[in-house]
Amino acid sequence: MSADCVFCSIVDGDIPARTVHETDSVLAFLDANPLARGHTLVIPKSHAQHVGDLDDDLASELFAVVTELTPRIESTVGADGANVGINDGEAAGQEVPHVHVHVIPRFEDDGGAPLHAVGGERPDLSDDELDAVAEAISG
Repeated sequence: MSADCVFCSIVDGDIPARTVHETDSVLAFLDANPLARGHTLVIPKSHAQHVGDLDDDLASELFAVVTELTPRIESTVGADGANVGINDGEAAGQEVPHVHVHVIPRFEDDGGAPLHAVGGERPDLSDDELDAVAEAISG
């Protein structure tokens, strides 16, 4: 745990939260500043700042909870869909340096935008550039 992490303090019980689901390694609770009714955060109980810091088992457990909760959240609040996403790093908008998955219920005509809207201006990449990036990532 990290002494100065608000999510670690929630896991420790030092800060109250509206918990909606809990396992030995994962906690899900309503966002205190929701973007929509039912906006839920799903976190690993152990401190990890970035997605790449999660081991395979914990990442699997985290996303098992996300896949279980997303349709339940949608049904509970009568949503037409949901955005599910992670802000990984400060440049991506991560405000709390502890991995957390947002499940944000969406409603027809709610004025929101798809996840594609967070990327900013699309780069104009050639096929050669795309091939080079794909090769570098696949390692």
